[in-house]
Amino acid sequence: QVQLVESGGGLVQAGGSLRLSCVASGRTFSSVAMAWFRQAPGKEREFVAAISWSGANTQYADSMKGRFTISRDNDRNTVYLQMNSLNAEDTAAYYCTASMYGRLSKRIPPDIGDFGSWGQGTQVTVSS
Repeated sequence: QVQLVESGGGLVQAGGSLRLSCVASGRTFSSVAMAWFRQAPGKEREFVAAISWSGANTQYADSMKGRFTISRDNDRNTVYLQMNSLNAEDTAAYYCTASMYGRLSKRIPPDIGDFGSWGQGTQVTVSS
C-alpha cells in the first residue's frame, strides 16, 4: 500500500499558476502509474492527468491539455502537477492517487477503480 501526501495548493488569481506535489511512501512507487483527480463541491471526482511508471507516457483530460503538466521523480518518490492559466473552474480539491498498474489505461479518463491509494487532497482556489 502506498501512502500519499499532497501539498502546494492555495489561493491564486485567475491566469496564475500553481505546482502541486505528492510525496509517496512505500517501495512500489516507482513501479506504478500515478494520477491526479479533482473534486469540486457538489460534483463528482474527475480525472485530471496520469503518468506511467517511468514517466515516459502521460494522459490529460481534454480541459487540462496545454495548461497542466504532470511529471514524476522516482528518486524522490514524488509526482507533480504544474498548473498554468488557472481559471475559476479549476477550483477544487486535488487528489493524488496510485494506480494498481504500471502502464496507463487505454481509456481516457481511466477507470477510477484502477487506483488503490489516495492522498488526503490539497485545496486549490482560483479567484476571478
